[in-house]
Amino acid sequence: MKIKNLLAVSFCMGISALFCAQETQKEENITSPTETVDRLNIPGPLTFDSNEYFLTWSKQNSPTWAQQQYMLRDDDFKNYKELINISYFDKEIDLDNAVRQKVDYVQNRKDRSQDKYSFTNVTESPDGKEIIVDYLVTVVPKEGESYAEYNFDRFKNLETAGKKTFVIFSYSKRLSGDLKYAVKSLSKDRSRLMEAVIKTAIPPITYKPTALEAKK
Repeated sequence: MKIKNLLAVSFCMGISALFCAQETQKEENITSPTETVDRLNIPGPLTFDSNEYFLTWSKQNSPTWAQQQYMLRDDDFKNYKELINISYFDKEIDLDNAVRQKVDYVQNRKDRSQDKYSFTNVTESPDGKEIIVDYLVTVVPKEGESYAEYNFDRFKNLETAGKKTFVIFSYSKRLSGDLKYAVKSLSKDRSRLMEAVIKTAIPPITYKPTALEAKK
């Protein structure tokens, strides 16, 4: 994988809402998981870095976008330590634009929250068919412990039954407590986690859209 400089490129804003919504949904899920339906028909549990992750939440966000989240057996949404998110888009999405939107989101969040520890890296596969955005953020909630969260988002174009589709495979790891220590500890783990993200096979997906949830 090679470092790709996308941090100073102007963006196409057509899909920004999707990726910002993905992050917002992830935060909402911590306190409000819904029923678990395997909308992507992925054989489980998932294996990542020698650990098993179990389907704990899913949602049909739109007719062409389904999202599923997996956690370790003993984790829960209120204080999970590790989480895998798979967002599947049943349509063609430009790889570079998707990555730029994500970088833009993280950079804007950093400016908004004045997160002095936040950083972002963009890495491209040798064949140019995949890009990984790894980024660290810190959160100081109104209640509970502060934590640092290291995220790895792997963007990949797929071809399913002759149709072009798109998937984002994401891994998140959290460490609570003193932020300076948490950031330093997670940063030291970058090489190992990056290797695990690169080597993990994208699971086979059989997508059959389900009904959208009624808006509250």
